[in-house]
Amino acid sequence: MTIFTTPRLRARSLCLAGTAFVSIFATPAFAQRATALPDIDVASDALPPATPPGARRITRDDLDRQDMGSSDTADILARLPGVSAFGAGGVSSLPVVRGLDNGRVGILIDGIKVDDACPNNMNPPLSYTDPQTVSAITVVTGVSPVSLGGDTIGGNILVETAQPKFAQSGRTLVTGNVSTFYRSNGDGFGGAASVTAATDRVSLTYDGSYTQSDNYEGGGNDGIVRSTEYAKTDHALTLAAQTGIGLFRVQGGIQRAPREGFPNQRMDMTDNRSWFLNGRWQNWFAWGDVDLTVHYRDTDHRMNFLADKGGTANGGMPMNTEVHAAGYTLKLSLPVSARDTIRVGSELHHQWLDDYWPPVGGSMMMGPNTFVNVNAAHRDRLGTYAEWEANWADGLTSTIGIRNDQVWMNTGDVQPYGTGMMQMADAMAAAAFNAADHARHDSNWSGSALLHYRALDGVALDLGYAHKVRSPNIYERYAWGRGTMASNMIGWFGDGNGYVGNLNLAPERADTISGAVTFIGSGGTPWSLKIAPWFTHVADYIDVVKLGDVRNMMGMPTGFVQLQFANREAHFYGLDVSGDVALWQGTDGAAARMSFGASWLHGQNLADDDPLYHQMPFNASVALDYANAGWDAHAEIQAVADKTRVDPTRVEPKTDGYTLVNLGTGYTWRGIRLGVEVANLFDTAYAPPLGGQSLGDLKATGILRPVPGRGRSFNLSLSAKF
Repeated sequence: MTIFTTPRLRARSLCLAGTAFVSIFATPAFAQRATALPDIDVASDALPPATPPGARRITRDDLDRQDMGSSDTADILARLPGVSAFGAGGVSSLPVVRGLDNGRVGILIDGIKVDDACPNNMNPPLSYTDPQTVSAITVVTGVSPVSLGGDTIGGNILVETAQPKFAQSGRTLVTGNVSTFYRSNGDGFGGAASVTAATDRVSLTYDGSYTQSDNYEGGGNDGIVRSTEYAKTDHALTLAAQTGIGLFRVQGGIQRAPREGFPNQRMDMTDNRSWFLNGRWQNWFAWGDVDLTVHYRDTDHRMNFLADKGGTANGGMPMNTEVHAAGYTLKLSLPVSARDTIRVGSELHHQWLDDYWPPVGGSMMMGPNTFVNVNAAHRDRLGTYAEWEANWADGLTSTIGIRNDQVWMNTGDVQPYGTGMMQMADAMAAAAFNAADHARHDSNWSGSALLHYRALDGVALDLGYAHKVRSPNIYERYAWGRGTMASNMIGWFGDGNGYVGNLNLAPERADTISGAVTFIGSGGTPWSLKIAPWFTHVADYIDVVKLGDVRNMMGMPTGFVQLQFANREAHFYGLDVSGDVALWQGTDGAAARMSFGASWLHGQNLADDDPLYHQMPFNASVALDYANAGWDAHAEIQAVADKTRVDPTRVEPKTDGYTLVNLGTGYTWRGIRLGVEVANLFDTAYAPPLGGQSLGDLKATGILRPVPGRGRSFNLSLSAKF
């Protein structure tokens, strides 16, 4: 199959794939883990450029304490106020920021957008990261500047891998780290390594990781949770150079995921192979800064049934997806005065997707032809923006920007497995789809305005407004199958329902107002408290309408429904609260700190006057951290309320509230760290509110239940720096 549909696009792909530049920052060759607790600082200087002061930043040290219990980056982020996650595979949860899910959140990995490559969204952007090798993650839950990206209406998640290291002038450097872990629940294990060899001008770094797990056990008497196994390997090689004309980096990598069960999907991932080539160039001139990134990624994705869902001895149901993505991002930062900075930029992102389901020998339904689900679809987006940041007197900062994103989409004709009586619904749907015009063009204008004001010593105020627009994705517009089996294969919601696309979808248009007041105490007992209310209204929100009940071979309703994507109207509002307090600081360096967070939100479909799907109920957490010399300890309580507001259209299940207790400790000596953790100390039985329906268990037992949460697990980690 060809990657692009025209010679111009093929030439552009070769140009983008062959160009590679990247930024580098010199960092110390070796630094032993600090044992002192971090200062309470709500406006860290380490935040990336143009990031709002109220953003939350998770550092490598934070991840070292949390990745012991999870290999799922989105699951780790769900501990932050305002962030939750749709349940999915063991490394593929979908992040939700203030009620808006994965596709509506701006997710960038080293500044690059990674496309989903699956009708069930089994390989979302964060599945291409590993908490073992991520350097830092910045999360923006409120209004964000337009310079952080377009084609989104929610928050932002910015993932950074480690910056290349360089030696001191005239010297060479060899440095790195290795780590490994084990989790008793699921017999999960893995490891990671990073090795750098560098001079003062050139740096070469290898990063690699591996993680795997069998099915985990639910808490209490919930037993084995089927279709929760996974395995994944990532490798990356980075070549960086400091020159007289700027900082350059070329990075290439591969991922192989030979299996990943999905407890709330009808299918499993039986193979995912992806490789990428990125480049970046940065330079600093007297008139401003230049940042150019180019990227290319190729993904080959396979779905079928793992053993818990019947396996593939009889052929199963193979589903294949191929995706190629390429693009560039150009950013200019122009300090026009001591007060004012102008940022302008442009980005191009091209996505090509082919989705086809080979016939199964001997099957009357799945043959004799290949089911063409999406035929060489493309989605091209050209974005441009301008932004003005001003640092006024008396602690006032403003950021105002405007952005335009042009989105072009098209796809070829499709075909069903056949035209027999059992395939008639799909045959008729294919004929109607092929007779329609598939080309679509959206011109999306967005804007944002943010104010940050340190009103008094120890008090900071943040206020933001944004109008942002997102165009439908390929499956929302182009999924066409009307047969029960075909529509059941579409959807990333974990509800077991079938989904049908809609060629007439309009882009979503969201207006958001968010604010925050932060109190910072100093003196003998430093503390902070942040209270952040917010409201979002979405016109043409892409939700669903019911087409009918899904029935079995006897014509009886199964409890599942067939749905079609449709534009509706919705609003979201809520409140996030977080804070810290230093409990004590001893003269010998011992210190203790308590932190807490809580979130509440309300999402409503205004067209139907029903709750929106997968809205997180009230949840809160309290944690106690202690450090003394090389020893540290951590205790955490997480509480989640009953989920009683559910979407009746999707037959969303209610879930009971629960409380979890986690304990952990670690010791660091000369760069070597040993960590021990007990997650879900009391082996509490619970169902995560956004976990979806346990379809893996349904196929094996005939009993439908919400996906159970993980039971007690004893986790160990060991790492060393050199």
